[in-house]
Amino acid sequence: MFGIFNDNFPPILDGVGLTAQNYAYWLRQQGHEVRVITDYAPNMDQVISEAPYPIDLIPSIPIPFRAPYRYGMPYLSPAFERRFKKMQFELVHAHCPFITGDLAYSAAKRQNIPLVATFHSKYRQDFEHNVHSKFIVDLMVKRVVRFFDKADEVWIPLPAVEETLREYGYKGHVEVMENGNDFYAPAAQIAQMRSQMREELGLMPDETMLLFVGQHTWEKNIGFLLDSLALMCDKPFQLFMVGTGYAVREIRQRIGQLGLSHRVTLLGNIHDRERLKRIYAAADLFLFPSFYDTCGLVVREAAAMHTPSILLSGSTAATAITDDVNGFLSPNDIHEYAALIQTLMTQPKRIEKVGIKASKTISRSWENVMEEVILRYRDIQASYKLKHGK
Repeated sequence: MFGIFNDNFPPILDGVGLTAQNYAYWLRQQGHEVRVITDYAPNMDQVISEAPYPIDLIPSIPIPFRAPYRYGMPYLSPAFERRFKKMQFELVHAHCPFITGDLAYSAAKRQNIPLVATFHSKYRQDFEHNVHSKFIVDLMVKRVVRFFDKADEVWIPLPAVEETLREYGYKGHVEVMENGNDFYAPAAQIAQMRSQMREELGLMPDETMLLFVGQHTWEKNIGFLLDSLALMCDKPFQLFMVGTGYAVREIRQRIGQLGLSHRVTLLGNIHDRERLKRIYAAADLFLFPSFYDTCGLVVREAAAMHTPSILLSGSTAATAITDDVNGFLSPNDIHEYAALIQTLMTQPKRIEKVGIKASKTISRSWENVMEEVILRYRDIQASYKLKHGK
């Protein structure tokens, strides 16, 4: 049995949680036994009942000022600890270096099996949001590095992510293992989805639909995004924002202050993946000016539905993009970002061409990714047995 460990899981929606969910689902679809270990969160009953694999929940409490994320406290439940010690795995994969990562390591050490760990996020920025002491933040980053030092193999979703790991102080070997996405539709179906969803959202024929999907936090550079759009609030566009996060109230206030209330709609979390797929299809451009994200799973979801993204040059997520080929790149300047959007609004054929190319070059199915993952798991297991004489 493979163990998938992560500190959050749907219905909390972010790229890492969705990655963990897809690992578990596609491992099971391909005939492997799998078990998920994650923190408890409200409203998980439906996810648990529909999952074709067991999900074991760790007692947790909300993390202050970081809604909807939670902090796992496994020692609060002796029943969980007893159950966890009886679980048998052949390999454990940690998608987070914190509580669930520690549990994955303890299982690997106890059972003498390999631990795979994926570095997904720029944790330093998360720490700096809550902890206003460089000394303490540095200690927390060192703690993250110590965790990855204990893994038998460390994975990153893009080659450019290695730079961040090295900055943190990690000196070991890394392997690139791309993320996939669970969206796909033929071109004719995408066109139909686009037409129906644009009508449902109340878009006028001459309005450009812009889209942002992700956690509503300032680390995602949403301030930059809104400031850019404020420069063109007289243009015929509508921005739809999907997600939630600690900054929702402040973002709503910022929208009003910038005079964008008639241009920006907050849709909240959308748990229905089919509806979200149609929203991606309806959009003309996906806006993702984040320097925080390492990979940008949402960029690949948009690409799968033929919607190209505008990213900032120099961001880690932009390293998979060739400008004007499978996406668009802008300097880190609100005036130039706004100017690029306005130019593209008048060039729908250019957007269409780049969107189709994006779907062919950066959009990869989870089913395909998991075939590679399973082969790599087997190689890791074989190497582990040779190294440890099993």
